Amino acid sequence: MTDGDYITNVDLMVRQPTRSPEAIPGFIVHVQAVSSGPRGQPGLEIQTNRWNNNCLATHGSILAADIASFWTAFAAAVVIRHVFGGQFLLVDYLRFVPLLPGFAVVYLAVGLYPGVGIHPVRELRGIFYANSVVYLMMMAGTFLSKTGILFSRLAFTGAWALSILLVILFRNLVRSGLARKKWWGIPVVLFGAGREGRRVVDLLAAQPSLGLKVAVVLDDDPGSLALAPLMADQYGLSYAIVAMPGAAPERLREILRRYAHRFRHFLLIPNVADLGILWVSTRDLGGVPGLEMSQNLLHAGPRMAKRAADLVFSLIAAVLLTPVLLALAVLVRMSSHGPAFYSQPRIGRDRRVFHAWKFRTMTPDAELVLERYFERNPAARAEWRMNRKLRDDPRVTPLGRFLRQFSLDELPQLWNVFRGQMSLAGPRPIAADELVRYGDGIELYTKVLPGITGLWQVSGRNDTTYDERVRLDEYYVRNWSIWMDLWILGRTMRCLITRRGAY
Repeated sequence: MTDGDYITNVDLMVRQPTRSPEAIPGFIVHVQAVSSGPRGQPGLEIQTNRWNNNCLATHGSILAADIASFWTAFAAAVVIRHVFGGQFLLVDYLRFVPLLPGFAVVYLAVGLYPGVGIHPVRELRGIFYANSVVYLMMMAGTFLSKTGILFSRLAFTGAWALSILLVILFRNLVRSGLARKKWWGIPVVLFGAGREGRRVVDLLAAQPSLGLKVAVVLDDDPGSLALAPLMADQYGLSYAIVAMPGAAPERLREILRRYAHRFRHFLLIPNVADLGILWVSTRDLGGVPGLEMSQNLLHAGPRMAKRAADLVFSLIAAVLLTPVLLALAVLVRMSSHGPAFYSQPRIGRDRRVFHAWKFRTMTPDAELVLERYFERNPAARAEWRMNRKLRDDPRVTPLGRFLRQFSLDELPQLWNVFRGQMSLAGPRPIAADELVRYGDGIELYTKVLPGITGLWQVSGRNDTTYDERVRLDEYYVRNWSIWMDLWILGRTMRCLITRRGAY
């Protein structure tokens, strides 16, 4: 950084202070404005308890959402089971109500609290495991009890499944409703004010639902870093991120030795951060730390599990959606001249070419219409070359535009999934002339099946650049798990409802 170059969208920027922190009035508090002068000191406003209050409010809101989810799920499952099943002895189940808050202990054990800074895929996995443990323990207790009361297994199973859905829903509602409130979130001390530090600030600001808000940025110099103990001990900041991937190993070891023990959460961003590693585990090689990355989709077992899930869910979806598929086929034929379906050659696993099926959304003379449009609009040709998408595509019919907005045109690809040419979730299907756009990443892409939906579709769809799509496809292959697929499918439904990035 150069003089006068400050990160301005955080609470406090500390760089080469000329005085000790005790000599600066109102130091280490919530900042309303940051000086941009070459050597100016930040303008500060004293709010001594703000950060601790933020932590309590954030933890409390997540815990309240979880308690409401468990009680709602349990009550709803019991009532529905007995209303439709005959006998309704609610009093027999009331004895379990005091036990429900015990889930918090299990949640704490699996790392679901404080409930911030968790990747949604990891959170989904943790919620599934934790809720399963809680309800298995409750069911075991009922069968070991000697009360002689027969509890419904169906009610417990329904409560377990509903609790998973409601915990995810309620947590997301709390985060979406409170994430941008100034009082919500956990303050973070960021070590490093360089390019990587800026990137961390921007990433956390763009994802407020993570709950991590950069409050203090310490530059990499002895004067700034010496303030870290004050942040932790006097002002109670417990979360720190070290964003200095270019620092020498000796420098990082010194920072860890001096400051890591002062923060309950100390996150170090490694040099391999750009690889986008989600399922990474640490290994100790005789005192030397290492990171182990397992490429799940390259193992036979996970591939078989993914294929089995694709078969089951595609068959169920095809049966349930048959009336919809028939109705849409008729509407496409009636709305414009041409067939109801069409196919395009796409590159699949091991570079095998297959034909991906869709409902026809364009006019029969689409290529001629497109070329004439390019002649009148040179800027559109450049847009097409860059993203292979047009915001105002002249080839698309009115019905086709509706189908695309809700991705209904891709429903026939269930046939591709059934045949093993595609997956429900995976990288974006690409044409042969797009292979060059992937560069070295094409080796990862061709290791797996492309998907009907994927990270691109739930990360902005057409609002993303082509390079971002390539990066998202690589991230998916490196970090696949069944939990990621479930998360993508859930996010897909949300994107279809909001029509985010659709055109």
